[in-house]
Formats: sequence, structure tokens, C-alpha cells
Amino acid sequence: MDAAAIARTVLSAIDGGGQMEPFTVADPGFSDSDAYRVTAELRALRVARGETPVGRKIGFTNRTIWAEYGVFQPIWGDVYDTTLRDVLPGDAVAVSQLPEPRIEPEIVLGLGHDLTPGMSVDEIGQSIDWIAHGFEFVQSIFPGWRFKVADCIADGGLHGRLFVGPRLELSADQRMMLARDLSQLTISLSRNGETMDTGVGSNVLDGPIQALAHLIAVLGKDRINPQLRAGEIVTTGTLTRAFPVLPGERWATEIQGCDLPGLSVEIV
Repeated sequence: MDAAAIARTVLSAIDGGGQMEPFTVADPGFSDSDAYRVTAELRALRVARGETPVGRKIGFTNRTIWAEYGVFQPIWGDVYDTTLRDVLPGDAVAVSQLPEPRIEPEIVLGLGHDLTPGMSVDEIGQSIDWIAHGFEFVQSIFPGWRFKVADCIADGGLHGRLFVGPRLELSADQRMMLARDLSQLTISLSRNGETMDTGVGSNVLDGPIQALAHLIAVLGKDRINPQLRAGEIVTTGTLTRAFPVLPGERWATEIQGCDLPGLSVEIV
């Protein structure tokens, strides 16, 4: 396996909106560990051309959609300054250039401290500076969203764009209850006023903080990719099903059980 060559192929496809046969078709032995080597090479390519990693996305944390994609474990990928944008309700978002883009409503966490393996859920909650609701737009360089886990990892964790809504700075008291409160929130996702799906915080590995704990543990065993550091942004996985998007559509959310506003965006 030539991880650098695969990374170049992936980046070219993402940049051009192109698609290809999954890597596991040509090489059934292409493994998750192989794919995370591609992650490191992909990061190096993007940094070399001037992009800056600013955080991570965790994917496939929502167990309710595993069977839909044939993927039965979480993955992660990098988020960059070029793929991250703060938005306000009603803003337009440009995602149509991505290959087969889909929308995912998520909880986004701002890290105030380095995170290391062995931290409890409560300790992780105490390390969060702010939370926000955002939309991640995922993409697939593999036609029809048909792939295996290693393919998803190699495709940058399927990350396309991350649009983050207003940030809620947390008090000490809010941090103490953060894991519980985020697990219990509910969300509805609508397209052009029609409800498409509903979800709960516990869909993502029992809650966004628990999903972050999973990523910390995974990175603790990774000798190639970096650990989570203060200042990073982590988006924790879709709370509902992911849906294809088309230009002209308006997607919106309503959140209950958490002091976060819903978000609405127009696809362009």
C-alpha cells in the first residue's frame, strides 16, 4: 500500500468533485490502520499547500444509521481552516461542489485543555470551553455511498465542510452537567419546512461527550496521528440520519433540552 499515492488520489477527487471505486475493491486487505496512514499523508498534503488543521470530526457515532451504510464503528478525520466556517441562522452555504454531499446536524465542542487517554467523562466535560450546534456536510468519493470502513477513513473521514452556529461559552456549573445535558437534548431536522427526521443526543455513542471520550481512546493507541490539543474543535457526529442536499433547499433545526439555538442554512 502506498499511503501517499492514495492520499493524492483522495485529495484530487475531493477538490474536483470526482468519484472512484472504493480502495477495498482493488485491495481487500486495505485495513483501518492502512487508512489512518493515509489520513496522516492527506494532512501533510493539505498543510503543504497552506491549509491548517483546526480540529477533528467523528463519524458514524450514531448507531441508528450503521446498518444503512454497512459501517458498524466510529471513524474520525481532520477539519481544516478551509473547511470550517462560522455561520448565523439563514446564511447560505456552498457545498454543491462536494461529491454527493449530505447534511448532518451535530454538536460541536471547543477544547479548552489537552485531552489524554484515561480521562473520565466528567473530566472531559470540565475541559470543554464552549459548545455549539452546527451542520457538517459530508461527502463520498465513492459512488452511491457504497464503501467499507477503511475507505471512509481514507476519504478524510468523509469530511467536506463544517458550519458552526453561535457558540455558548460554558460556566463551571454547566461543565459539571455537560455530559448529561448533551445526552438528553432532542433535535428535529427539516427541509423547506418539512420535518425529515428527529434525534437525541444519546444517539451519538450515548452522548457527544461520550463520543469525544471514544476518540480520545482511539488516538491514544495511534502512533501516527496527533492527540487532541487545547484550541481544537471537535464535531461529534450526526444526531439524525444524513440526507442528500440540493441547491436552493433550506435546511433547519430546532433543539430542545439544551441552551443552544437551532440553525438554518440555504444550500448553494
